[in-house]
Order: sequence, then C-alpha cells, then structure tokens
Amino acid sequence: MKQILGVILVIVGVAYFAFQGFTVTTREKVLDIGPIEATAEKQKDLLPYSPLLGVAMIGGGVVLLALGLKSRN
Repeated sequence: MKQILGVILVIVGVAYFAFQGFTVTTREKVLDIGPIEATAEKQKDLLPYSPLLGVAMIGGGVVLLALGLKSRN
C-alpha cells in the first residue's frame, strides 16, 4: 500500500511542476472617451502554486516507496 501511495505522490508532484497553476486572461477597459476606446489584457492566477509543495509531494512519495521496499524484505 505504501508503494502505491508513493508512486501516486511522485506522479502528482511531477505533474504539479509541469502545469504550474491555472491562469485566466481577461480584457479590461482602460480608456473610454467618446468614440475612443482602449482595452488591456490582464492575466490572473486562479491557483497560484508553490514549488515547495511539488518538492514535498515528490519527497514524500520517495520516502513512502523506500519504506514500502524496506518493509517488504
């Protein structure tokens, strides 16, 4: 059971680094003077990510894998 959970944590940790959170691009009106109109695109992070969380998941997965292999022998 420890080995399965360890593999899952390592896979999720690597995927966490690959995606690096979710961002959304929105358009906002910045200038509106009669017929003149200007917009700007802004990116917002919906789920900001911390690299430490990815490292913790990968490290925890490796520890669980090592404990599972050690208890098997």
